[in-house]
Amino acid sequence: MDYFLVSFFLIQYVRSSLQTATSLPEWDRKLLIGRYTSIALLVTYYVTDTPDWFSWLWHLFMIIVLLILLTKDEFLQMKSVSQSVVPFVVISIINDVVDLVAPKFHDQYHDFLDIAVAFAFILCFVIWFYARKQQKVLLKEREDRLREELASKAQKESLEYLVAERTMELTAQKEELQKAIEDLKSTQNQLIQSEKMASLGELTAGIAHEIQNPLNFVNNFSEVSVELCQELEEEVDKTSIADEDKDYIKGIIADLSQNQQKITHHGKRADSIVKGMLQHSRASSGEKEMVEINALADEYMRLAYHGLRAKDKEFNAALVTDFDPTIGKVLVMPQDLGRVFLNLFTNAFYAVAEKKRLLTEAGKLDDYRPEVKISTKMFAGKLYIRVSDNGTGMPDHVKAKIFQPFFTTKPTGQGTGLGLSMSYDIITSGHNGTLDVETIPGQKTEFKITIPVA
Repeated sequence: MDYFLVSFFLIQYVRSSLQTATSLPEWDRKLLIGRYTSIALLVTYYVTDTPDWFSWLWHLFMIIVLLILLTKDEFLQMKSVSQSVVPFVVISIINDVVDLVAPKFHDQYHDFLDIAVAFAFILCFVIWFYARKQQKVLLKEREDRLREELASKAQKESLEYLVAERTMELTAQKEELQKAIEDLKSTQNQLIQSEKMASLGELTAGIAHEIQNPLNFVNNFSEVSVELCQELEEEVDKTSIADEDKDYIKGIIADLSQNQQKITHHGKRADSIVKGMLQHSRASSGEKEMVEINALADEYMRLAYHGLRAKDKEFNAALVTDFDPTIGKVLVMPQDLGRVFLNLFTNAFYAVAEKKRLLTEAGKLDDYRPEVKISTKMFAGKLYIRVSDNGTGMPDHVKAKIFQPFFTTKPTGQGTGLGLSMSYDIITSGHNGTLDVETIPGQKTEFKITIPVA
């Protein structure tokens, strides 16, 4: 009975402590076989008439169980518990050996041997109880440590979240400050540029006024000189000098006339630049009127087109309009806005004409059809005007300078570089709007006008 209790509880203790059903399923089946074997030996002992040597089966069974528990790494945690059973098994074997070898000695001292067996038996359960208590303490400590770790982990995650949140706030504040600094720098640059442009405008107006008078004299006297050359040539024909001398004098007069014509041409060119400078620097009257925007845009579009057609009879382009009929009349400065339309349309027609010329020279005209389009739209208290063309477009380095005074991409003699600069001032300063441009080199250009309306 002692062996049964020791073996049965030892096997159960090992199974419950190591949770072999889940952690060591293969060994769990073997331990169950051991448990059933101990039950079978107990039943056999009480049911049948067992011989004296039957106790040696118990000895052999316990030795096998202890060898497995003490030698296998899987049961290393149960080594101290398994070792507590060794004294009981050893004393039990000694008791049976003494009974077999020296029966008289055994009969004389069997009480002491039985006491030793009983003491070893009790010791097994005392050690098991103490081990069980220690295991519970360790388990409690492990659970407490796990709870502390979980609490620490939760606190750490909370701190990390707070740090991340604060970092995001600081990053957002940093970005806002950087944006504010950039806006301030941009505003400062704009103010400096505005002051420079205002000073330049005043200087330009003064210079233009001073140049205008002598330039008028140059133009007038050059035209008069051309007429005098013609009269001089007529008078030479009336003289009676030799024909060779007449031809020589006429050659000189022709050269002089040609020089005067060039002076006249470039004088008029200079005059147009001076007038453009005066117009650019001229303060607007500021008189706004209720105007039909669609009609105004259409009028200047056709005016610019026919102006170009007067110079180049072969030029043709499709005029496309997309007007918002709900706009009606808008309070603007019609003369100034008309100048903006005229400049934008003139540039658009020039771009499509230039693209057609380049494609023709390259032999790649194919089915290219010049097209200039204007669209208007009223939305959320703002007037949107778009002037687009499918012409040459502009590279980025040109796009960045097109609103600067005297910057032009046209050949010498064909542009003053003041049209877009003046248009920009009219829209931004005169109408508190914006003038932007989007372009794709070789494909298209679109000017965007946005004007707030009351």
